[in-house]
Amino acid sequence: MRTISTRLVAAVAAAALTAAMATGCTGKPAGSPVDEGDTGGKQRTFTYDTYSQVVTEWDPAISYSNEIIAMSNVYETLTRYDAETEKVEPLLATEWDSSNGGRTWTFTLRDDVTFHSGRKLTAEAAKGAIDRTRKLGKGAAYIWDAVKEVQAPESDRLVLELKYPAPMDLISSADYAAYIYDTEAAGDADLQKWFNKGNDAGTGPYTAGDWEQGEEIELTLDKYGKYWGGWSGNRYSRVVYRVVPQDTTAAQLARSGEVSFVQQMSPHLWKTFKDDKSVTRPARNSWQNLFALFNTESGPLADKRARQGMAHAIDYEGILAALKGAGTRTPGVVPDGLLGHDPRLPQYERDTAKAKQLLNAAGYGPGKKQLKLSLTYTEGDSNEQLAASLIKSNLAKLNVKLTTRGLQWPTQWAKAKSSDLKNRQDILLFYWWPDYASPYSWFINLFHTEQPPSRSTCSATVCATHSTRGG
Repeated sequence: MRTISTRLVAAVAAAALTAAMATGCTGKPAGSPVDEGDTGGKQRTFTYDTYSQVVTEWDPAISYSNEIIAMSNVYETLTRYDAETEKVEPLLATEWDSSNGGRTWTFTLRDDVTFHSGRKLTAEAAKGAIDRTRKLGKGAAYIWDAVKEVQAPESDRLVLELKYPAPMDLISSADYAAYIYDTEAAGDADLQKWFNKGNDAGTGPYTAGDWEQGEEIELTLDKYGKYWGGWSGNRYSRVVYRVVPQDTTAAQLARSGEVSFVQQMSPHLWKTFKDDKSVTRPARNSWQNLFALFNTESGPLADKRARQGMAHAIDYEGILAALKGAGTRTPGVVPDGLLGHDPRLPQYERDTAKAKQLLNAAGYGPGKKQLKLSLTYTEGDSNEQLAASLIKSNLAKLNVKLTTRGLQWPTQWAKAKSSDLKNRQDILLFYWWPDYASPYSWFINLFHTEQPPSRSTCSATVCATHSTRGG
């Protein structure tokens, strides 16, 4: 799953809808300051309220979901991307350059960094992390596809030899699969199993603390005292991730100061904080889409006419109105602000006459057989639930019975990937955001062809047609 903001687009490929909204809310810091003694600072706890399971995978080479909200505080990358300046900045690497026509990249590493295991960061250690991630080939490991070989000629010099030119400074800032971690942290034990017990091997300011999967207080991160970035100033020494599926409860916790940040709440609740001086309501443009992916491999939506009819049945402007200004429509799948966004691309518009015609041609709709479909969304996500309910209402007017159901993200994702075609939902609502500041993440992950089908459930023979014709 991919969370927080929403962007609204019409159907392309298996997608019928996307939405985007930034709905964070920060309040009074939870917990009273406590003297930390010789650290010279105050211990404060930052409580992060989220609506869904935090960790689905602990291995930084494989992680590709919700845990980003915690992992980004535990692990670091060679570089980081500043979305405001649109520039790549130093992180674990202090400088870099490319040569050989963009086929050789050399990164100079900081010399004052240690992993949470105590091991010093060297080029050889960084090479070990990248090599392992590439070898496993899971999650977002595709970001290293251009790499032919990783070299560590000196303790502070990391060299990437490429098969073809690629912007490795930008790629190295990716939110997934670019983390540098200690591959020796588990000793003789299996590293992946060690990670998935709740252990970490990062270089970030926080280390993994208590982890109670399925509990409301799911995860705690503790201060890493030897963090290379230092701890001067007013810093949080502890981060708590609290899972609260009900946004009304989350709003109450924000008002009382029991949580420091609420990841998401409904537009109605969001507006109730307008005059509350004890909280801030940051709002930013998002690179995140909310997709409604159609199951094109089995069931009624295997018929392109049914899919196109559905896309014309949805009241996109009505959904925007319900989001009360927090969402925008965007043509295509690439959000505004990224290379590849084109406002001239065509969009589906609500056209009930055309929707009826297409559904009838597929054997469904008014005067024909009722079309029965299932849709799942992430349990606790009030914005997905809102979109689902409005889509259901739109379709009901065209003799389409849509059953909607909220599920925990791991459950609905497993359902979407089920080998039993009858067990899959017809429509999957889920978020997508880029792995790094590039449109490539959408096309390689959602719309490339493969057997078995990719997330867009396109096979190699039909995907291109679906993607270009909104099927």
